[in-house]
Amino acid sequence: MNKDKYFLVVPASGIGQRMNSTIPKQYIILENGLTILDQCLNTILSNDLISGFIVALDKKDSHFKSSDFAKDPKLISIATGGKERFHSVLNALNALDQTAKPNDWVLVHDAVRPCIRKEDINNLIEEVADDKVGGILANRIVDTVKQKNNGGLVSTIDRQKLYIAQTPQMFRYAILKDSIEKAIKSNMHITDESEALESLNYSIRIVEGSSSNIKITTQEDIHLANYFLKHHEY
Repeated sequence: MNKDKYFLVVPASGIGQRMNSTIPKQYIILENGLTILDQCLNTILSNDLISGFIVALDKKDSHFKSSDFAKDPKLISIATGGKERFHSVLNALNALDQTAKPNDWVLVHDAVRPCIRKEDINNLIEEVADDKVGGILANRIVDTVKQKNNGGLVSTIDRQKLYIAQTPQMFRYAILKDSIEKAIKSNMHITDESEALESLNYSIRIVEGSSSNIKITTQEDIHLANYFLKHHEY
């Protein structure tokens, strides 16, 4: 019987400069009455395999205390948000140090991906559970992709092997923590957790996710998220 535990880490200390909002975008309220962050937590924590979660918040955050999840029994700790997203993730992993065992699983999810579907979380866990390292949700690219060099010349990239990375990204606790620590020590600027592992030549599984699992960046994305949440089951 698999005795590995599963923990959720959500870096939520961003301020969303591109949204032109008076509040961080993860606290914008969706049409269903939940904030973007709470919608993420509501879906993922409904999975009984998740033993606990940690959110990384900005030191000046005054919004999360109003969330129902601030009093959730699965909340292990609130970590301090770092300069970059990967610093926040590492702070959250450090806060898990007394709780997670080296082989336990950590699912890292963007605080602004409210349309993550339960079935995608289930698929990720099921397909990666026997792996020594972990894997990510990703979408196969279907559009033609162009690349322009400094001289302005355009070329077409073979899209057959290209994917757009999503979250959650699920990795063994010790491997994930070590990889991010080494990336920071090497002055790497990583944009997601898998990049840190890739730099150490770990092999990562890809599990295809739903195209509706969008990351909220603009006001238009909020309209799209509301549409998905209204017309699909989450």
